[in-house]
Amino acid sequence: MAVKIITDSASDISQERAKELDIQVMPLTTVFGSEEYLDGVTLTNREFYEKLIETGELPHTSQLTPFQYREAFSRAADDGDGVIYISLSSKLSGSCASAVAAAAEFDGKVSVVDSENVCVGQQLLVLYAVRLRDSGLDASAIVRLLEARRGDVRVLALLDTLEYLKKGGRISPTVAFAGELLAIKPVVAVENGEVVLVGKARGSKNGNNLLTRFVEKSGGIDFEMPYSLAYSGLDDTLLQKYIRDSEALYKGRAGSLPICTVGSTIGTHVGPGAIAVAFFASASSPVI
Repeated sequence: MAVKIITDSASDISQERAKELDIQVMPLTTVFGSEEYLDGVTLTNREFYEKLIETGELPHTSQLTPFQYREAFSRAADDGDGVIYISLSSKLSGSCASAVAAAAEFDGKVSVVDSENVCVGQQLLVLYAVRLRDSGLDASAIVRLLEARRGDVRVLALLDTLEYLKKGGRISPTVAFAGELLAIKPVVAVENGEVVLVGKARGSKNGNNLLTRFVEKSGGIDFEMPYSLAYSGLDDTLLQKYIRDSEALYKGRAGSLPICTVGSTIGTHVGPGAIAVAFFASASSPVI
Protein backbone atom coordinates (compact mmCIF):
# COMPACT_ATOMS: atom_id res chain seq x y z
CA MET A 1 0.00 0.00 0.00
CA ALA A 2 1.07 3.60 -0.56
CA VAL A 3 0.26 6.97 0.93
CA LYS A 4 -3.09 8.24 -0.36
CA ILE A 5 -3.20 11.87 -1.51
CA ILE A 6 -6.50 13.74 -1.75
CA THR A 7 -7.24 17.31 -2.75
CA ASP A 8 -10.24 19.27 -4.04
CA SER A 9 -11.15 20.72 -7.41
CA ALA A 10 -10.04 24.20 -6.37
CA SER A 11 -6.57 22.89 -7.28
CA ASP A 12 -7.68 22.78 -10.94
CA ILE A 13 -6.38 19.24 -11.34
CA SER A 14 -8.74 17.48 -13.72
CA GLN A 15 -10.18 14.06 -12.98
CA GLU A 16 -8.16 12.65 -15.89
CA ARG A 17 -4.94 14.12 -14.52
CA ALA A 18 -5.84 12.80 -11.07
CA LYS A 19 -5.94 9.26 -12.44
CA GLU A 20 -2.51 9.73 -14.00
CA LEU A 21 -1.14 10.98 -10.68
CA ASP A 22 -2.96 8.28 -8.68
CA ILE A 23 -4.66 10.80 -6.40
CA GLN A 24 -8.25 11.73 -5.61
CA VAL A 25 -9.76 15.11 -6.44
CA MET A 26 -12.98 15.87 -4.56
CA PRO A 27 -15.26 18.11 -6.64
CA LEU A 28 -16.66 21.30 -5.17
CA THR A 29 -20.20 22.25 -6.17
CA THR A 30 -20.74 25.12 -8.61
CA VAL A 31 -24.21 26.67 -8.54
CA PHE A 32 -25.80 28.64 -11.39
CA GLY A 33 -29.20 29.79 -10.15
CA SER A 34 -31.05 26.64 -9.15
CA GLU A 35 -28.71 24.31 -11.06
CA GLU A 36 -25.91 22.55 -9.20
CA TYR A 37 -22.88 21.00 -10.87
CA LEU A 38 -19.92 18.99 -9.65
CA ASP A 39 -16.82 20.93 -10.62
CA GLY A 40 -14.83 18.98 -13.18
CA VAL A 41 -17.29 16.07 -13.15
CA THR A 42 -20.67 17.26 -14.44
CA LEU A 43 -19.30 20.67 -15.48
CA THR A 44 -16.07 21.06 -17.41
CA ASN A 45 -14.05 24.25 -17.24
CA ARG A 46 -15.06 25.07 -20.80
CA GLU A 47 -18.75 24.57 -20.00
CA PHE A 48 -18.32 26.76 -16.94
CA TYR A 49 -16.99 29.70 -18.98
CA GLU A 50 -19.62 29.23 -21.66
CA LYS A 51 -22.31 29.54 -18.98
CA LEU A 52 -20.53 32.44 -17.30
CA ILE A 53 -20.32 34.40 -20.56
CA GLU A 54 -23.67 33.46 -22.08
CA THR A 55 -25.86 33.85 -19.00
CA GLY A 56 -24.11 36.84 -17.46
CA GLU A 57 -24.95 35.21 -14.12
CA LEU A 58 -22.41 35.10 -11.31
CA PRO A 59 -22.40 31.57 -9.85
CA HIS A 60 -21.11 30.49 -6.47
CA THR A 61 -19.31 27.45 -5.16
CA SER A 62 -20.22 25.54 -2.03
CA GLN A 63 -17.68 23.96 0.29
CA LEU A 64 -17.34 20.28 1.06
CA THR A 65 -18.97 18.99 4.24
CA PRO A 66 -17.46 16.95 7.11
CA PHE A 67 -19.68 14.03 6.01
CA GLN A 68 -18.18 14.06 2.50
CA TYR A 69 -14.70 14.14 3.98
CA ARG A 70 -15.42 11.29 6.38
CA GLU A 71 -16.58 9.11 3.48
CA ALA A 72 -13.51 9.91 1.37
CA PHE A 73 -11.08 9.54 4.27
CA SER A 74 -12.62 6.24 5.34
CA ARG A 75 -12.18 4.69 1.89
CA ALA A 76 -8.62 5.99 1.54
CA ALA A 77 -7.61 4.95 5.06
CA ASP A 78 -8.66 1.38 4.35
CA ASP A 79 -6.51 1.27 1.22
CA GLY A 80 -3.40 3.25 2.11
CA ASP A 81 -0.49 3.73 4.50
CA GLY A 82 -1.70 7.08 5.70
CA VAL A 83 -3.88 9.72 4.04
CA ILE A 84 -2.93 13.32 3.24
CA TYR A 85 -5.57 15.86 2.27
CA ILE A 86 -4.27 19.12 0.75
CA SER A 87 -6.93 21.81 1.01
CA LEU A 88 -7.43 25.21 -0.50
CA SER A 89 -6.57 28.05 1.84
CA SER A 90 -8.48 28.06 5.11
CA LYS A 91 -8.77 31.84 4.71
CA LEU A 92 -10.72 31.43 1.47
CA SER A 93 -13.04 28.56 2.38
CA GLY A 94 -14.43 26.63 5.32
CA SER A 95 -13.58 23.35 3.59
CA CYS A 96 -10.27 23.07 5.43
CA ALA A 97 -11.98 23.28 8.82
CA SER A 98 -14.49 20.62 7.75
CA ALA A 99 -11.63 18.36 6.68
CA VAL A 100 -9.83 18.85 10.00
CA ALA A 101 -13.01 17.95 11.89
CA ALA A 102 -13.45 14.79 9.83
CA ALA A 103 -9.77 13.80 10.07
CA ALA A 104 -9.92 13.91 13.89
CA GLU A 105 -12.01 10.72 13.80
CA PHE A 106 -9.22 8.62 12.24
CA ASP A 107 -6.70 8.44 15.10
CA GLY A 108 -3.90 10.24 13.30
CA LYS A 109 -4.08 8.21 10.10
CA VAL A 110 -5.41 11.23 8.16
CA SER A 111 -3.42 14.48 7.95
CA VAL A 112 -4.81 17.76 6.64
CA VAL A 113 -2.38 20.24 5.07
CA ASP A 114 -3.68 23.76 4.55
CA SER A 115 -2.07 24.74 1.25
CA GLU A 116 -2.50 28.43 2.16
CA ASN A 117 -3.19 28.77 -1.53
CA VAL A 118 -5.69 28.03 -4.30
CA CYS A 119 -5.82 27.17 -7.99
CA VAL A 120 -2.37 26.47 -9.47
CA GLY A 121 -0.67 27.36 -6.18
CA GLN A 122 -2.55 24.60 -4.40
CA GLN A 123 -1.86 22.37 -7.39
CA LEU A 124 1.90 22.75 -7.03
CA LEU A 125 1.78 21.52 -3.45
CA VAL A 126 -0.18 18.47 -4.60
CA LEU A 127 2.36 17.75 -7.35
CA TYR A 128 5.16 18.09 -4.81
CA ALA A 129 3.36 15.63 -2.51
CA VAL A 130 3.07 13.15 -5.40
CA ARG A 131 6.79 13.48 -6.08
CA LEU A 132 7.57 12.83 -2.41
CA ARG A 133 5.20 9.87 -2.26
CA ASP A 134 6.73 8.33 -5.36
CA SER A 135 10.20 8.72 -3.82
CA GLY A 136 9.07 6.41 -1.03
CA LEU A 137 8.54 8.82 1.87
CA ASP A 138 5.90 8.03 4.46
CA ALA A 139 2.95 10.28 5.25
CA SER A 140 4.50 12.07 8.23
CA ALA A 141 7.64 12.96 6.28
CA ILE A 142 5.59 14.22 3.35
CA VAL A 143 3.48 16.40 5.61
CA ARG A 144 6.58 17.91 7.24
CA LEU A 145 8.06 18.81 3.86
CA LEU A 146 4.79 20.22 2.52
CA GLU A 147 4.39 22.47 5.54
CA ALA A 148 8.03 23.53 5.29
CA ARG A 149 7.81 24.50 1.62
CA ARG A 150 4.25 25.81 1.19
CA GLY A 151 5.42 29.33 2.06
CA ASP A 152 7.78 29.22 -0.92
CA VAL A 153 4.94 28.87 -3.44
CA ARG A 154 4.29 32.06 -5.39
CA VAL A 155 1.14 32.68 -7.43
CA LEU A 156 0.82 35.76 -9.62
CA ALA A 157 -2.07 36.55 -11.94
CA LEU A 158 -2.92 39.24 -14.46
CA LEU A 159 -6.64 39.97 -14.85
CA ASP A 160 -8.12 41.04 -18.17
CA THR A 161 -11.30 42.57 -16.74
CA LEU A 162 -12.60 44.05 -13.49
CA GLU A 163 -16.20 43.15 -14.32
CA TYR A 164 -16.34 39.98 -12.23
CA LEU A 165 -14.68 41.55 -9.21
CA LYS A 166 -17.40 44.18 -9.43
CA LYS A 167 -20.17 41.58 -9.73
CA GLY A 168 -18.82 39.78 -6.70
CA GLY A 169 -18.82 42.98 -4.67
CA ARG A 170 -15.03 43.01 -4.26
CA ILE A 171 -14.64 46.42 -5.92
CA SER A 172 -17.11 49.26 -6.45
CA PRO A 173 -18.84 49.91 -9.81
CA THR A 174 -17.07 53.29 -9.96
CA VAL A 175 -13.63 51.72 -9.59
CA ALA A 176 -14.49 49.04 -12.14
CA PHE A 177 -15.75 51.61 -14.67
CA ALA A 178 -12.65 53.77 -14.29
CA GLY A 179 -10.41 50.74 -14.60
CA GLU A 180 -12.10 49.48 -17.75
CA LEU A 181 -12.07 52.96 -19.26
CA LEU A 182 -8.31 53.26 -18.71
CA ALA A 183 -7.65 49.62 -19.72
CA ILE A 184 -6.24 48.92 -16.27
CA LYS A 185 -4.97 45.35 -15.80
CA PRO A 186 -4.58 44.43 -12.13
CA VAL A 187 -1.95 41.98 -10.94
CA VAL A 188 -2.96 39.88 -7.95
CA ALA A 189 -1.03 37.41 -5.80
CA VAL A 190 -1.72 34.96 -3.00
CA GLU A 191 -0.12 36.11 0.24
CA ASN A 192 -0.60 34.43 3.60
CA GLY A 193 -3.49 32.45 2.18
CA GLU A 194 -5.39 35.43 0.78
CA VAL A 195 -5.71 37.02 -2.66
CA VAL A 196 -4.28 40.56 -2.68
CA LEU A 197 -3.74 43.28 -5.28
CA VAL A 198 -0.02 43.87 -5.83
CA GLY A 199 0.05 46.10 -8.91
CA LYS A 200 -1.75 47.71 -11.83
CA ALA A 201 -0.77 48.20 -15.45
CA ARG A 202 -2.30 50.01 -18.38
CA GLY A 203 -2.81 47.62 -21.28
CA SER A 204 -1.92 43.96 -21.68
CA LYS A 205 1.68 44.55 -22.83
CA ASN A 206 2.49 46.56 -19.70
CA GLY A 207 0.59 44.01 -17.66
CA ASN A 208 2.71 41.16 -19.00
CA ASN A 209 5.88 43.12 -18.29
CA LEU A 210 4.70 43.83 -14.75
CA LEU A 211 3.92 40.17 -14.19
CA THR A 212 7.42 39.24 -15.36
CA ARG A 213 9.00 41.82 -13.04
CA PHE A 214 7.10 40.38 -10.09
CA VAL A 215 8.30 36.88 -11.01
CA GLU A 216 11.88 38.16 -11.04
CA LYS A 217 11.34 40.04 -7.77
CA SER A 218 10.19 36.80 -6.18
CA GLY A 219 13.55 35.24 -6.96
CA GLY A 220 12.62 33.68 -10.28
CA ILE A 221 11.19 30.26 -11.05
CA ASP A 222 12.80 27.16 -9.59
CA PHE A 223 12.45 24.92 -12.62
CA GLU A 224 13.57 21.89 -10.59
CA MET A 225 10.34 22.08 -8.59
CA PRO A 226 6.75 21.85 -9.90
CA TYR A 227 5.56 25.00 -11.69
CA SER A 228 2.60 25.85 -13.87
CA LEU A 229 0.94 28.48 -16.02
CA ALA A 230 -2.83 28.84 -16.28
CA TYR A 231 -5.51 30.80 -18.07
CA SER A 232 -9.19 31.44 -17.59
CA GLY A 233 -11.74 31.48 -20.39
CA LEU A 234 -12.30 29.61 -23.64
CA ASP A 235 -8.85 29.97 -25.19
CA ASP A 236 -5.24 30.64 -24.21
CA THR A 237 -4.57 33.57 -26.57
CA LEU A 238 -3.59 35.99 -23.79
CA LEU A 239 -1.42 33.39 -22.08
CA GLN A 240 0.46 32.68 -25.30
CA LYS A 241 1.03 36.42 -25.73
CA TYR A 242 2.44 36.57 -22.19
CA ILE A 243 4.79 33.67 -22.99
CA ARG A 244 6.04 35.48 -26.09
CA ASP A 245 6.44 38.76 -24.18
CA SER A 246 8.36 36.87 -21.46
CA GLU A 247 10.57 34.87 -23.79
CA ALA A 248 13.72 35.49 -21.73
CA LEU A 249 12.07 34.08 -18.62
CA TYR A 250 11.10 30.81 -20.32
CA LYS A 251 14.03 30.54 -22.72
CA GLY A 252 14.22 27.03 -24.16
CA ARG A 253 11.01 25.96 -22.39
CA ALA A 254 8.24 27.72 -24.34
CA GLY A 255 7.26 24.55 -26.18
CA SER A 256 6.92 22.40 -23.07
CA LEU A 257 5.47 24.64 -20.38
CA PRO A 258 2.88 22.98 -18.11
CA ILE A 259 -0.42 24.78 -18.76
CA CYS A 260 -3.86 24.26 -17.27
CA THR A 261 -7.16 26.13 -17.16
CA VAL A 262 -8.49 28.03 -14.17
CA GLY A 263 -11.69 26.44 -12.92
CA SER A 264 -14.84 27.79 -11.34
CA THR A 265 -13.48 28.42 -7.82
CA ILE A 266 -11.30 31.32 -8.96
CA GLY A 267 -12.83 31.81 -12.42
CA THR A 268 -16.03 33.06 -10.81
CA HIS A 269 -14.12 36.01 -9.36
CA VAL A 270 -11.64 36.82 -12.13
CA GLY A 271 -13.72 36.01 -15.22
CA PRO A 272 -12.26 35.01 -18.60
CA GLY A 273 -8.95 36.34 -19.89
CA ALA A 274 -6.89 36.01 -16.72
CA ILE A 275 -3.45 34.42 -16.80
CA ALA A 276 -1.50 33.03 -13.86
CA VAL A 277 1.98 31.83 -13.01
CA ALA A 278 2.68 29.52 -10.07
CA PHE A 279 6.13 28.40 -8.96
CA PHE A 280 8.39 27.63 -6.02
CA ALA A 281 10.81 30.38 -5.11
CA SER A 282 13.86 29.94 -2.90
CA ALA A 283 13.14 30.05 0.83
CA SER A 284 14.98 33.37 1.11
CA SER A 285 12.96 35.08 -1.62
CA PRO A 286 10.61 37.83 -0.42
CA VAL A 287 6.86 37.70 -0.55
CA ILE A 288 5.73 40.52 -2.85
